[in-house]
Amino acid sequence: MTDEPMQQKKPAPFALVGVGAANVDVHGQSRKAVVLRDSNPGYLHTSAGGVTRNVLENAARQGVSTALLSAVGDDVYGEKILKDSAAAGIDVSHVCIRRGAASSCYIAVLDETGDMLLGMSDMRIIEALPPSYLAEKGALLRGATAVVCDGCLPAALLERLVCEEAKGAPVFIDPVSTAYARHMAPLAGRFYGIKPNRLELEILSGMPAERDADVERAAERLLRRGTRCLAVSLGARGCYYADAEGRRMFRALRPVETMVNATGAGDAFLAGWIHGFIAGLPLEAQLDYALASGILATLCQSTIHPGMSDALVQRTILEYRVS
Repeated sequence: MTDEPMQQKKPAPFALVGVGAANVDVHGQSRKAVVLRDSNPGYLHTSAGGVTRNVLENAARQGVSTALLSAVGDDVYGEKILKDSAAAGIDVSHVCIRRGAASSCYIAVLDETGDMLLGMSDMRIIEALPPSYLAEKGALLRGATAVVCDGCLPAALLERLVCEEAKGAPVFIDPVSTAYARHMAPLAGRFYGIKPNRLELEILSGMPAERDADVERAAERLLRRGTRCLAVSLGARGCYYADAEGRRMFRALRPVETMVNATGAGDAFLAGWIHGFIAGLPLEAQLDYALASGILATLCQSTIHPGMSDALVQRTILEYRVS
């Protein structure tokens, strides 16, 4: 397997640079209650995905200048990832194209309510990214206002990212799953911002996070390790935020009455949070922007709301704000 020659170019400044998964998502939602080990009538949908790529697309649609650092194969899926990402406003000129390799793919099976029943991924092409790739992109990373990545990256690449190539830039991460949280846990204190759910927070902190008081204590442990801020997603209850400056708060907008697809909510939330951070919004406004972005993702079948924009997020904040 060889890499396609990459065009040498002077790095352009981007507000947000993403390093991590870029794949094709295949979502299947059952029309009725799922019957395991059997064929279930449902609705199937294919789109460009990957946590980091999804975060970038949400942010790009909201008006943030973004660039993707990832790898795709020279196959149909790779072509779709690059084409759809560029159409959404993401700069894909720095993506590594690997000859003969299969592009990443993610399959999600949703129940009749739109909640995820099972997910499965093939991220081998991301796992094979050489450290030299990040070294070549060091100036791009350090010149960004913020960097976002996900737990799908190998631990060695995550360490190189936060300790060397992006050193000095605020790096945000989505652990993605408990399995990926385990392998990034030793590096948790190196990240500027982390967006875990309760289960991922338990893994990262080594503490229970079932009750609100548990969440607060677990977040404190990560802050003591060096993490600058955390936004813990709590589903319909919104999020819990804590940072090294001593700010602590639970924050929520009004819950969605009818959820269509929950799989993209976390990606949209992280994009909205980073967007608010880049824009220098007050903390409460950052979290409301993140929560509204997540709400929009649950209102459509696609992982990313096709109408995602700054204006739509602002309207959603007003519509779902708790009076």
